[in-house]
Amino acid sequence: MSDDLETKIRAAVHDPQNLGEMADADAIGTVGSVDCGDMLRMWVKFKEENGRRVIDRATFQTFGCQTAIAVASMATDLIRGKTADEALSLSGEDLSAPLGPLPPMKIHCAQLVEGALKDALTPTPKSEIENPKSPAPTLFDQLNAPKTVKIKLHTD
Repeated sequence: MSDDLETKIRAAVHDPQNLGEMADADAIGTVGSVDCGDMLRMWVKFKEENGRRVIDRATFQTFGCQTAIAVASMATDLIRGKTADEALSLSGEDLSAPLGPLPPMKIHCAQLVEGALKDALTPTPKSEIENPKSPAPTLFDQLNAPKTVKIKLHTD
């Protein structure tokens, strides 16, 4: 990792922006990875501005590494003032751009933030709201769900 990237990550971790739950959020997104143990939840609040519904504020919490904290901190500032569609068009690379290029082993941190944002901003179909299949799993349930391994046997 470059010295510049490490310095930016340390600064973001030392003083993370928009950290914590948001009680009056309009949308909440959660993603987690069983493989690495990281989890990120993002809260989003909208406002009307010049006839458009834009993101007024976003906050986050994470069980993740310093890079995930830094990317989430930067991303919550980056999406402010954008519509949901504009924010959804941002990739993990876009969200982590203020830090500079991430090394390959840290790209998943930006993807984690992108996933939480997409989970928060992607509307749930009305049919699922009216007729839920089952209660939403908790974060604990999601991270502790048994992994399914598919094996294909070839017989010759």
